[in-house]
Amino acid sequence: MQTPCILVCSIDMKTGYCFGCGRTREEIGEWTLYSNEQRSQIMEALPARLEGVERKPRRETLRKRLARERSTV
Repeated sequence: MQTPCILVCSIDMKTGYCFGCGRTREEIGEWTLYSNEQRSQIMEALPARLEGVERKPRRETLRKRLARERSTV
């Protein structure tokens, strides 16, 4: 099953969208109940939704950042 989740699960109070994936609480909760077509339609809208959130998600984990910093030293 396709999912846009990147494990940054926090809702922007202004827009109501998750900072990580752009879905609403309702969409997250009902994701497994949607048809493939419904999930695809929602996923098409996510990039535009993420443009409107006030804080961009941190897509780099601490572990990845530390590894990157160690490799550049």
